[in-house]
Amino acid sequence: MNGQAGAERLDAARLGAELGERATLVQFSTAFCQPCRATRRTLAEVAGMVEGVAHVEIDAEARLALVRDLGISRTPTVLVLDAGGRIVRRAEGQPRTVDVVAALGRAI
Repeated sequence: MNGQAGAERLDAARLGAELGERATLVQFSTAFCQPCRATRRTLAEVAGMVEGVAHVEIDAEARLALVRDLGISRTPTVLVLDAGGRIVRRAEGQPRTVDVVAALGRAI
């Protein structure tokens, strides 16, 4: 996970889900995206291992305004948010578990 991060913040209202106490893994997916399924498993596993981390999956097709606002161009795209909802990491494609854990280290 080596994408650039901005100063943009996302809150529960904008995401449509509660943020994690320490960090949030936000996954943008589409229905027929094969790598999205594997990404869902990876992020859920990491969220389950690290206390206070939430995994939120967003259907990109159902949330087009948010997708456009954030410049999401492909799925899966993963955003790592800190406790305040600030985007600290961004990555496109299926992440490796070790990369997700490393990205969380920047958020926590």
